Order: sequence, then C-alpha cells, then structure tokens
Amino acid sequence: MRAPGAMLTHTSDSDDLRPSRLRVRWNAYRCRSPQILARLVSLLGILTLLHALLGDRVPELVTSLAPAGATNVATVVIAAAGVLLLRLSSSLRRRQRRGWRAACAVLVLLAIAHIIRGIAVIPLTVTLLMLALLVASRGLFTAKSDVHSRWLALRNLAQLSVVALLYGLAMMYIDVDTRVAGNPGFGIRLQEVLDGLVGINGPARLVGPRFPFILHGTLLALGLVIAFSTAYLLLRPTHPRANLSADDELRLRCLLDKHGARDSLSYFALRRDKSVVWSPTGKAAITYRVVSGVALASGDPVGDPEAWPGAIAAYQALVDEYAWIPAVIGCSQMGATVLRREAGLSALELGDEAIVVVDDFSLEGRAMRSVRQACTRVERAGYEVTVRRDRDVPPAEMAALVSASNRWRGNDVERGYSMALSRLGDPADGECVVATARRDGELAGILHFVPWGRDGLSLDLMRRDRSADNGLNELMIVSVIRHAPELCVRRLSLNFAVFRDALERGERIGAGPILRLWRGVLIFLSRWFQIESLYRFNVKFRPEWEPRFLSFPSSSALPRISVAALEAEAFITRPHLLNRLLFRR
Repeated sequence: MRAPGAMLTHTSDSDDLRPSRLRVRWNAYRCRSPQILARLVSLLGILTLLHALLGDRVPELVTSLAPAGATNVATVVIAAAGVLLLRLSSSLRRRQRRGWRAACAVLVLLAIAHIIRGIAVIPLTVTLLMLALLVASRGLFTAKSDVHSRWLALRNLAQLSVVALLYGLAMMYIDVDTRVAGNPGFGIRLQEVLDGLVGINGPARLVGPRFPFILHGTLLALGLVIAFSTAYLLLRPTHPRANLSADDELRLRCLLDKHGARDSLSYFALRRDKSVVWSPTGKAAITYRVVSGVALASGDPVGDPEAWPGAIAAYQALVDEYAWIPAVIGCSQMGATVLRREAGLSALELGDEAIVVVDDFSLEGRAMRSVRQACTRVERAGYEVTVRRDRDVPPAEMAALVSASNRWRGNDVERGYSMALSRLGDPADGECVVATARRDGELAGILHFVPWGRDGLSLDLMRRDRSADNGLNELMIVSVIRHAPELCVRRLSLNFAVFRDALERGERIGAGPILRLWRGVLIFLSRWFQIESLYRFNVKFRPEWEPRFLSFPSSSALPRISVAALEAEAFITRPHLLNRLLFRR
C-alpha cells in the first residue's frame, strides 16, 4: 500500500501541472483569437451589407426628428462600412495594429449610422458587441503594417469592384416594381451600376422618394472607397527588396567554412535576393525572402546547431513583428525537428534529395545499364567533358558559358530558389565546379555545382543545347563523379525529387486506390512541373535518398505558402507589362 505522504506528493505535483496546462490552452486560444475575430468581422460586414440592402423601412419618429436626408446618408454609410469591414478582416487576421484601429473607427461610425437611420436593436447591439470584443482584445493586435507588393492594389481593386457590382445589381433587382420603372434588361441595370460608381446617373428610370438617392449615394461611396484604397495601396512603398549585404555575405561564408557540410542546401543561403536574420551570438543565421506575406526560408539554418534556437527565435520575432507567415521549404529531418520544438511549426514531407556517394558509385551491373549505355553512346558521338573549379575557367570562356546558359534557358525568368544559386561565374564563387561538354569544339552542355562543405558538391544548374544528343546530362554527371577524387569530393547532391515516395509506392503491385490516385495526380502535374521526369532521372544513378520537409504553422496557411513557394521558384510569374506598370524592377 502506498504511503499517505506519497499520495500527498502526487496530488501536489498534479496541482502544480494544472496551471501550466491552463496557460498552454490560454496561449493557444490567444493565438487563434485574431483569426476568430477576423471571421466575425467578415460576417458582420456581410450582414451589414444585407441590412443596408434589405432594411429599407425607417420609423416615422426617426424621420421626423432627424434632419432631412440624414437617414438616407446613414444608409449609404452603412453600406460603405460593410465593404470596409470585409476589407479590414484580412488585416485583423494578421494582427496588424493599424487594421485594428481602422476597424474600431468603422464600427463606431457604423453604430452612429444605425442610430440615425433607425434604432434597430439587433444590428446596433451586434455592432457594439463586436466593438467591445475588439477593444477587449487590443493587446493581441501588435503587428506592424506589412509593406506589400503593389500587386495588392490590383487585388483590392478587383475584390471591391466585384462586391460593389454585386451589391448594386442586387439593389436594382430587389423590389423592382417600386424601385425601377419599365423593368429594363440586365445591360441597362449594369450600366446604371457602373455609372453610379463614378457619380453619374445611368439610363434606368428610378422611382420612389428615397431609392434614387440611396442607390446613387451608396454606389458613389463604394466607388470612392475603391478609388482611395487602391490609390493608397498603389502609391505607398513596396516590399523592401531582399538584398544580402556584403558584410552579411562575408559572415555567412565564415559560417559555411565551419558548418557548411551539415546541409547540402547551405551554400544557397548566399543568394543575393535574400535577407538574413542572425542569432544573438552570430553563430547561426536564417536567410529568407518575403513573398506574398510569407517569410520563405529554405534549408536548415546556417551555422552551429547549438545556436539554431537563437536564430529561430529571431526569425520568429521578425515574423511576429510584421505578421508574416513563417515557412521553411526543403529543411532536413533535423531542421524540421528543431523548428517544431522551437517555433511550433508542423512538418510535411515534400520529397527526397538524391545523394550519390562517390566511393559506392559504379557503372557496372544490370541496374546501371541505362546510364552506362547512354554514356557510351554519347562518347562515341564525339562529346568530351571537362570538369574544373570556377576559378580555373578563364574569364572570356566563363562569359561565353554565361551567355550560352542564358540562351538555353528559354524563359524570361531564372527558375529556382531553394536549390539554385541563380548566378554563374561570380568571382566570389571560385570553389564551385563547372562541367562543360563540347563536340567538335562547340559548347553543348553545362553542369554547375556549388560546394557542400569541403568534400561535397550540390547540383545548382544543368543545361544543354536542345540539339545535343540524349544522354549528355548523364555523361556530364558521370564525368564529375570520375573527377571527384582529384577534386577531393566524396558525395554529390543531385536534383530534388518531389513526392518521390508516392511515385515509387504508387506504381507497386498492391498499391491502394488512394495512393494510385495521388500518383496519377502527380503524373498529371508533371506536364508542367517535371515531377516524374526528375524522379526518373535521379533514380538512374542509384542514389541514397534523404527526406526533405516543409515546415509551416498551420494547415490553413498551406495554400498561401504553396503559392508563395511556386512564385519564389518562378513557376508562377507575373506579366512583364504589369510589372512595369507597377514600377517593379
């Protein structure tokens, strides 16, 4: 039998743990409450628009006491407030202080309009209750206003214009017998709404003592809201362009000299279109780029793993300061584990990285027959491959390589973010390795690797002339492996195979219907994203597979993170003409 003292000790321990669990739950609620309040504000905006649209009867007592036309003006204000609440909900969801202030001001104005228009108890009570909730939660809205891309101005214009058009058409179709004479067609009604947005009377004949003023006043107010909000978003400063300073690059290179062997993607932290945040000790750093409100990092933090928590805390503080969405693509299992522990980020396996161990590689055997035959065929066709460090390539030849690479690229933009350096021939990258394939003296293919510590290489760029023979890429990779001993290289990181496990398991006998369906979706997407082709190419070399993960805060953020990642990798590009119109360089 347990001693009484032991039971008392156990009870005391439970009491000590209970407050911490309550604090955890309370902190979790505080993290979710801005999103909850944002949804409530969106719902209130919709209900406010419906109330302005349908609640057209005003008590006679109010109309006799209010100044002439005040109730009509109040209706206009209510409709405009509904649209503003819908627009401000996104700012509240991101915990922005300026959005909170604007929402409170709109709610106060909405409450006054409800009183002037006619004291409807339910709308007024709901408005005041929403205002009280926002005031009580003011401590949650501390984020600074994010500096957006000017593309937000176009999105704002499109979204609010659709809301205004739908609202105007609804007003034209509700109670048509008492509002519009002659029952005109859709084209005339649409023209009336479009003219009203710019303050012009349209072709429709409106009837009633109040409806013409309410329709034209509401549409004009919505038009002014659209114009001023779009102009504000268009003229204010854009995203601070990510730029790696010379001092930060030098400090990162020092960290890579000591800890670059830990992660094959670590050298890509030197992309100059990234920003960097440092740990307090300066022994670790995270590089990132802000894309569509997502602070997108790639790979593991650079530097000493013992200093990773400090870098992650600094990254999280920056993300919280501007209400960005944190996301890390391509981190290793160790990196995903630390991000989960330190920042609470969930992990999703994106795919696998193909790593070839030089000492274990051989072209002998049936499994390597396709690569062996491709190399033999291309060599017999007269192709020769030269493998050198970048520093050993003459400047004139390097300039020719850069020109050929740009010509073979075939796209207006350079693709790649997490596993691409996006530059070739920079004097600072002398330790990189370039393999060039020539036939009869003519350049036919380029392979470029960045350092992975002191004894590894990570594939950065692989391009060839479209008229070159098939199998040239295989020959260049095998040539790099053959020259690995003289380069003091023991391992090579090849392309990243997205969702490799699903592709591999989905084609096995006995695979379930869900897995086969998912594999079919991936093969369909391969028409645009080369998912299957990269996997098939990598598997030829019998590599070791290292899993790579996406770290993200919540499943609701995944769509936005996916779009940001596709944009960063240049799979989603914006029209060049619109970029110029929006002053983007």
